[in-house]
Amino acid sequence: MTENQGDIPAQTPQAPAYRPAPPLPSAQPWTAPQQTAPTQPLGPSAGDSRAHGGQAFGVPQQTYEWAPSAPAATKTDSKKSTGAGKVVGLIVAAALVGGAAGLGGAAAGNSLFPGQTQSPAAAPSTVTVNNPDDVNATTAIATKVLPSVVTIEVSSDSAGGSGSGVILTSDGYIATNTHVVTLDGATSEPAIRVTTSDGRLYDAEIVGTDPVYDLAVIKLVDAEGLTPMEFADSSELNVGSSTVAIGAPLGLENTVTTGIVSALNRSIEIASAAVPDSADDSDQSEESPAPGEGGPFTFDIPGQQQAQTPSETISISVIQTDAAINPGNSGGALVDGDGKLIGINVAIASAGSSSGTAGSIGVGFSIPSNVVQRVTDEIIENGAATHGLLGANVSAASSIEGSTIAGAYIAAVGQGGAAATAGLREGDVVTEFNGVPITDQVDLTAQVRAAAAGSDATLTYVRDGKSTTVDVTLGTLGE
Repeated sequence: MTENQGDIPAQTPQAPAYRPAPPLPSAQPWTAPQQTAPTQPLGPSAGDSRAHGGQAFGVPQQTYEWAPSAPAATKTDSKKSTGAGKVVGLIVAAALVGGAAGLGGAAAGNSLFPGQTQSPAAAPSTVTVNNPDDVNATTAIATKVLPSVVTIEVSSDSAGGSGSGVILTSDGYIATNTHVVTLDGATSEPAIRVTTSDGRLYDAEIVGTDPVYDLAVIKLVDAEGLTPMEFADSSELNVGSSTVAIGAPLGLENTVTTGIVSALNRSIEIASAAVPDSADDSDQSEESPAPGEGGPFTFDIPGQQQAQTPSETISISVIQTDAAINPGNSGGALVDGDGKLIGINVAIASAGSSSGTAGSIGVGFSIPSNVVQRVTDEIIENGAATHGLLGANVSAASSIEGSTIAGAYIAAVGQGGAAATAGLREGDVVTEFNGVPITDQVDLTAQVRAAAAGSDATLTYVRDGKSTTVDVTLGTLGE
């Protein structure tokens, strides 16, 4: 027996209609202002503090939707600096190194309301700078990031859709979502076509998918000279840190929105048709709704007319942001004040159909860059990624009569598993995992799955009113 998914209010997934966005126009080169400026990255240094984790849900009459894509890359050290002159310098550097300054990153045209398809007006193919002496940080970030974002079009014999991806290597490894390249489980052998921000077209092949955290890697055929995106360390984010999201909401290509980190270590549970039946080998707790019966939300695939029937649920730990993310942003890049990747936009919360609203309400979710990097590195090296397994059946401690503390209640421990080896027993309440507060079973499952199989973790639990911290070596999900 193993840890399982969580308990969330009954909700009805909304599935907006989509249509593929047209190919991006060739980006036009941008002429840098005639001035000399430093070219250091922008933005304040990220701190080391972390926010309290918790459940992402609790607002009645809401549904949660997957969004369109653009995500990850190569981790490098950065020097933080500020100042208007440095902003201009970053734009100059990005224009010279990246070539085009177009913002055509994410893919898919989406309609805000189900049953309707919008035809957006022609979008600009460059970052518009009318006054070079008065540019701001967002202009610099957009100029820097765009060369590392691609549009992905996926088709099969019976379905089609689109999303986005992020360049990981100069020879064409691309990070994206599993639900994008499989049309949420509709196809295992898709035809994939990729367009770069400067208008180059490539065929692509799937290197590997990871439905447990909804990540995937594809490889462009005969690509070279691409611009990888830089990774930031998502563990150094603060609540309140600046964020910029780039994508194509409602088919409006080159859309840039700004916001802040609203919460860290948020845990959400998602129904997914891309996950094989019983992929997590877990028993369902009494509180967990079955897939398709409300609660977990599902993927909305840009261009896909019918959603697949979810077969399983996954629990993932995400960054919450109030940068506007709408249907069509799925898989898009969430970057920091230095233009480095901090997350892949994966889902949004939106008001239910009863309210007549299906767009952004300032609650968007992104897969942290540290998880993205680990998973994509493993996929590139081995064709698949691993995930940790605790070997315990868990539920929300708040649902247990007489409970006096929030956490993940251990309902049963599997013989010979990681939990048993670490000395955990039925009745223990896990309150912290690798320094992240645990408030229920979804939190614990999301954190365990984010870790690699066989990795060491530190876990804190409460037994008979006494708190104890132990080291645990995680098992391997699926074995």
